[in-house]
Amino acid sequence: MLVLPAELTHAQASASLHMLLQGMASLQGPVLVDAGALRQFDSSALAVLLECRREAMAQGRGFTVRGLPVRLRALAGLYGVDMLLPAAA
Repeated sequence: MLVLPAELTHAQASASLHMLLQGMASLQGPVLVDAGALRQFDSSALAVLLECRREAMAQGRGFTVRGLPVRLRALAGLYGVDMLLPAAA
């Protein structure tokens, strides 16, 4: 499982993406991202999640997100990408 930090804004996006992609490389099977700790974010958080999803799909792996904050889910809906970030069961 990959875990998002408490803060994921434009300032942290590159470092967070790098960390998540490294973590993904060390895991096998479907990719699960835990966003439960995420408290402060902007649209960069969506960009990071979508890039992780793109990489997972390129590797033929599943991708789900657990604990996505309501505001971020709403932002994803506004941008029309909410269906690309399926909630984990």
